[in-house]
Amino acid sequence: MKPFLRTTTILAFASIIAFASSTAPACTGITIKPKDGSVIFARTLEFAADLKSNIIVVPRGTEYVGTAPGGKPGHRWKTRYGTVGANAFDMPVVVDGLNEKGLHVGLFYFPGFAKYQEVKADDLGKALAPWEIGSYLLGTCLDVKEAVAAAKSVLVGEVVQKDMGFVPPIHLIVTDASGKSVVLEYVGGELKVHDNPFGVMANSPTFDWHMTNLSNYVTLSQKNIEKIDLAGKEIKGLGQGSGMLGLPGDFTPPSRFVRAVAFSKTAQPVDKAKEGVLQAFHILNQFDIPKGAAQGIEHGKEVYDYTLWTSAADLKNLRYYFRTFDNSRIRMVDIKAVNLDAQEIKTISMKGEEEIEDVSGKAK
Repeated sequence: MKPFLRTTTILAFASIIAFASSTAPACTGITIKPKDGSVIFARTLEFAADLKSNIIVVPRGTEYVGTAPGGKPGHRWKTRYGTVGANAFDMPVVVDGLNEKGLHVGLFYFPGFAKYQEVKADDLGKALAPWEIGSYLLGTCLDVKEAVAAAKSVLVGEVVQKDMGFVPPIHLIVTDASGKSVVLEYVGGELKVHDNPFGVMANSPTFDWHMTNLSNYVTLSQKNIEKIDLAGKEIKGLGQGSGMLGLPGDFTPPSRFVRAVAFSKTAQPVDKAKEGVLQAFHILNQFDIPKGAAQGIEHGKEVYDYTLWTSAADLKNLRYYFRTFDNSRIRMVDIKAVNLDAQEIKTISMKGEEEIEDVSGKAK
């Protein structure tokens, strides 16, 4: 029997989330659908501190105990499906991951809007902490339909990490191998489920607000506007990209959401999954935040959000790709090649320094 994993005993994850509460991390997610029927979900993860993330392989049959408000034992579950994804500080739960059935779940920061469900004394056995819901869905569900039903069967409570005095605000995007995508948000003490036709994700405010905000950009187009006639004067465009004039370029969630829709939905169609993965990484280059560009104040000190890592999940071929701030080389974990019947969670390091190839000697 595999040991129960009591996530409340590990507070490092909560401490990092707490640290980020005032700096509002700027994560962005997109979906690419190549012609071969594959589905690629890719995202960035930004924080103002190094999460020290690694890839974990969670085998089938892993047993968890969730966390109820007050740090009490909550919902218990055993994983039916193996999962590969990125964690933080050796946590046994993932903040972004893919299971063996092609279901992907990503946690995104949701400050100022998350308000979780009430958990009464009789409901402790249904309770999860906010950071546990992603791993619960990945371990027990094979598609979006099952994930929505599973999310409705549990309660995500206002679980305070007593050492920090803080409840981490998150919302989730859930995508399956068919391309179906939904956003799960806990607002006003209720679970809200939003269909996500674009497969795009950002941070606050709520998903329905972001969708309404797209109405402000109905004139955007991938096609150049070559010229207009203005009071009898011919005005010509300058260079390429005039159809996207007015596209917001800052790092705020509303602007990133608009750009994510614009770039992912105007991208040239690709044939195969590998091309889709590379295309997704190229698009997310537009959302990469360098250190120093997004500054905040934490405990009187300057802090800077930056892109810690970027991942892409191939939901058809069951491959999880990633690159990091320190190493932009794309690395991959094939779920079909790892042992999903292992007796414990395995870890794959995300660490590594950038390698610069000297090609001077190849001159002909």
